[in-house]
Amino acid sequence: MGDLRPWLKLIFRRPGRLITGGLLVFATLISGIALLAVAGWFITETALVGLLLAAGIAATINLYVPGGLIRFFALARTVFRYLERVYNHDTVLRLLTDIRVTLFRNLSRATRLHRNELTGAQWLSRLTNDVDALDTLYLRLIAPTAIAFAVTLLVILLTALLFDLLTALLVGLILALALLIATVGVLLRTRRLAGRQSEKLEALRTGVVEHIEGFAELTAAGRIGKHAALLMRQARRLNADQATADSRVGWHLAGTQLLVNLSAVVALWTGFAMFQAGALSGPVLVLIPVALLGLAEAYAALPDAFGKLGATIGSAGRLNRNCRPDQPAGDLISAELPPGTALVCENIMVKHPGCAPLFSHFELEVKTGERVGIVGYSGSGKSSLADTFAGLLPAHGKLACQHTVYLTQKTVVFEDTLKANLLLGKPDAADIELWRMLELMELAERFASEPDQLDTWLGSAGNRLSGGEARRVVLARVLLNPAPLVILDEPFTGLDSVIRSRITQAMESILTGKTVISLAHRPDALPGTDRIIHLDV
Repeated sequence: MGDLRPWLKLIFRRPGRLITGGLLVFATLISGIALLAVAGWFITETALVGLLLAAGIAATINLYVPGGLIRFFALARTVFRYLERVYNHDTVLRLLTDIRVTLFRNLSRATRLHRNELTGAQWLSRLTNDVDALDTLYLRLIAPTAIAFAVTLLVILLTALLFDLLTALLVGLILALALLIATVGVLLRTRRLAGRQSEKLEALRTGVVEHIEGFAELTAAGRIGKHAALLMRQARRLNADQATADSRVGWHLAGTQLLVNLSAVVALWTGFAMFQAGALSGPVLVLIPVALLGLAEAYAALPDAFGKLGATIGSAGRLNRNCRPDQPAGDLISAELPPGTALVCENIMVKHPGCAPLFSHFELEVKTGERVGIVGYSGSGKSSLADTFAGLLPAHGKLACQHTVYLTQKTVVFEDTLKANLLLGKPDAADIELWRMLELMELAERFASEPDQLDTWLGSAGNRLSGGEARRVVLARVLLNPAPLVILDEPFTGLDSVIRSRITQAMESILTGKTVISLAHRPDALPGTDRIIHLDV
């Protein structure tokens, strides 16, 4: 249960909404139970008066008060149910926002190496299936359990007031056993099974995604049928486990409902003795057993919720493990920058886990406003070095640098508008500033001809753009950022030499006063530099 602790803290940051939502659930259940109880009392009272009148005995009944109460509780139950659904689903969406923001904030502080520990299909499972398991934690588990406990105490107290203490004690013991069976009992029987199911479901989803992505390769290798059969076997095993879990939850639900009905029978049995002794009227005798039967609604959702708790705990554990921010390397020393210096590396070692070091005892000092080019062949470690400068790859040694903006080697265009993609670099940039940057990147004419201009939709991963256009969009996004240290890894990928030359000249006005570290395979693929470092020498 410790895996749930950070997420429960996150959920309970909104105590006002949680309490209000819980009160709406409580009011809905109380209205339903009161409706049943008053209706049972009224029907019994009407039947008794009818029997007396049939026997020639004068009797009267007040039709207006119970009739009004029945109408009131029926209407109240409908209104509270509607308000509860609207309000609590809004709360769940807000909690989902909190969870996702926390996850993405943690991931943004993680290194690329850490994020590469999982495949894309596994990250998809983390950010969909595992998050979905947490976003209903309040509505499916916390609120129903708390409300069921509160309503149970209220019914037991009502039993003590209208019947006697012994009856309330017996009813309380039976209902306590029902609660334990519906919650702790289900959890003990299903926790490991649900946890394994969650892992198997992730493996199956990952396999299906990989099957789709690798369809051409599997077909070429003649393995498509065998791989599909493997996925079908995994699905059948998953379904078998699900059937086992559902069977266990169903038996616990049946036991819970049986105990609720037993509590009603016990209350009715002891009530008969009090009725015969003249200590209790017939309508009041019926009121408590009917109210106890109404508890079945409060208990009905608990077994299924606790049956899935094992999977929720597993999801929380995976998110805690894989979506955490990285801790600084133990032997990385943060140093203060000397005056007039933008970046200092002393005795830096860059390496990936399980691999030989890419760089050992690497040292570099870049003065403020200096333009440094780094050139090397593919695999020489240029991008790893740039990741280290940007703080995305753990390093060993002494490193200090100014606030940095980083153009990675991979071109990343988000499925959004041109303006939204550009504003990631400078959120407060005015439209005129965006157009000026597009003009420098020789893209202004391209988008001025579009009907939506800055609001042009770029498509999935920027598929409405050519490779060179996409690279210039992300370069514009980086250059909009006011950070004093600019790192550019292969900035002109996909551009011919003529366009590259013109953009290099246009960039001079933007980069004036800034420190630039650029990396490429050849010196002619770099913007203007003061000095060049060759990694393959």
